[in-house]
Amino acid sequence: MADDNRRPGDTDRHRRQRSKNLFMFFVLLAVAAVFFAITIVKMSGQTGVKI
Repeated sequence: MADDNRRPGDTDRHRRQRSKNLFMFFVLLAVAAVFFAITIVKMSGQTGVKI
């Protein structure tokens, strides 16, 4: 009877998928931050550094 109080999108499967989605969000956010940092370093005008 405890399942009667759950909302329609609150099953174990939905919670697992939500966790995966949050994990992927943070992974993509980290990758974007790394690319942003690399771009800033490359465009900062350091002429002696070759990457």
